[in-house]
Amino acid sequence: MSFLRNLFVAFSGTLALTSFAQAEEGYYFGLQIEEFEYRIGEGDSRLAVWDTDSFFGTDELKLRWKSSGEYELEESVLESFSNQLALQTPISDFWDLKGGVQLDSPKGPDRWYGVVGLTGLAPQWIEMDLDFLVSEKGKASAVLDMEYELLLTNYLILTPSLELSGAFSSDQEIGVGSGFNKAEAGLRLSYDLIDRAISPYVGVVYERKFGQTANWAKEEGERTSNWQFVIGSRFLF
Repeated sequence: MSFLRNLFVAFSGTLALTSFAQAEEGYYFGLQIEEFEYRIGEGDSRLAVWDTDSFFGTDELKLRWKSSGEYELEESVLESFSNQLALQTPISDFWDLKGGVQLDSPKGPDRWYGVVGLTGLAPQWIEMDLDFLVSEKGKASAVLDMEYELLLTNYLILTPSLELSGAFSSDQEIGVGSGFNKAEAGLRLSYDLIDRAISPYVGVVYERKFGQTANWAKEEGERTSNWQFVIGSRFLF
């Protein structure tokens, strides 16, 4: 174990030095794997889930790539896969404006979206990410993602999170109904094993669909709500 720990420390240190060298030239880059986890839900559903966020650029302009997905382990199929590429620039001390494109697949037909959004820190240091999207079919929707890190000790962190989704018009081909259609709440307890670079965690997630989205999910034989136990780790480089 000591060998692995020393290897992780050396690897993290190398990355930190590399980042510092880039910072001296005015350019920065980073990668955060916010979720890399195994989920066990009601009905014995088992999922591999990931959520990554990476960037490259300067203080004034960054290119940001966000990727997330869910893989159903029992059936060996991708439940969802989303990639967003956007340019991001600060508009105040705590908020950035961003704009770009997003591709969602594979459930139903793929969808391309134009994206405009805000990302930053709300009062009480709540991390927020708000996206307004318009699909290639002209359907508008919005997603709000919030997260807060409560330091129980210097290493032990409790992280509640909430993601809310809504649409201004329905898109039945991909099972999205108009109005407030989906919510996901999570609570994860993590431990900073090596600084903030590696933080294993356990937690729970509750998902629920609403309105037309829930009705169409029922017709497809899917659950409209689900509790899930999660175990995973965060990585920060």
